[in-house]
Amino acid sequence: MTEIQTRTPPTLHPVESVMARLHLGRSKVFELLASGELRSVKVGRRRLVSESALCEFIDKLDGTIGGDAA
Repeated sequence: MTEIQTRTPPTLHPVESVMARLHLGRSKVFELLASGELRSVKVGRRRLVSESALCEFIDKLDGTIGGDAA
């Protein structure tokens, strides 16, 4: 059997959208980008974050929050 997956087209989010989505300030988002914790690409002068990078970051947070509680 084949599993049919619904895929959304790849999306690149500007920093402002990332700020709203993560409920973080501009400085913190740029700190995460600089440290490599949140992957991004540069298109012209704009810094953009892919949907997959955003989801990976959130998944990583879920793992660290739930993983330490024993």
